[in-house]
Amino acid sequence: MRYDVFIAGFGGQGVLMAGNLLGYAAIIEGKNVSFFPSYGVEKRGGAAMCTVVIADTDVGSPVVGNPSVALILNQTSFDKFAARVKTGGLCIVNSSLVDPTGLSRTDIEVIAIPMNEIAIELGDHRMVNMVAVGAYAARTGAVAIATFEEALRQTLPERNHRFIPANIRAIAAGAQRV
Repeated sequence: MRYDVFIAGFGGQGVLMAGNLLGYAAIIEGKNVSFFPSYGVEKRGGAAMCTVVIADTDVGSPVVGNPSVALILNQTSFDKFAARVKTGGLCIVNSSLVDPTGLSRTDIEVIAIPMNEIAIELGDHRMVNMVAVGAYAARTGAVAIATFEEALRQTLPERNHRFIPANIRAIAAGAQRV
């Protein structure tokens, strides 16, 4: 079993947090993981992306040229990276900020989820990344939804553990949308 996902958006959307969380969840489940973050010097508002590879066996490289799955949180990232998804792959997009109709590919599945609206309905616009992670986990089975609570305890600083229940609700909401 091997899963790879490319996550892209702008700084401040929690792209790196989402990748880190997926990695911790996989480690808790006894899987091997590589996490390869990349972000612009601007931080908030600049480009942010990461690749996560989850496998039962050794992970040879964190670099994935053509990912099986892409989680795309903004239009610029969609325009730049959707074409890289491998044939037969999946592209989960934040339809609050992404219009996927310009994609001319018919060899990948595109799932559009209004992640910003879901996060706002849950009470915090910053939970877009958790909605995305929930959708990814539910659709692919790379990690179990139930594992995220412990992964959040390991990912978040202790002072932010009070936000874990809200994050779990956002993950569940994303999972329900797929």
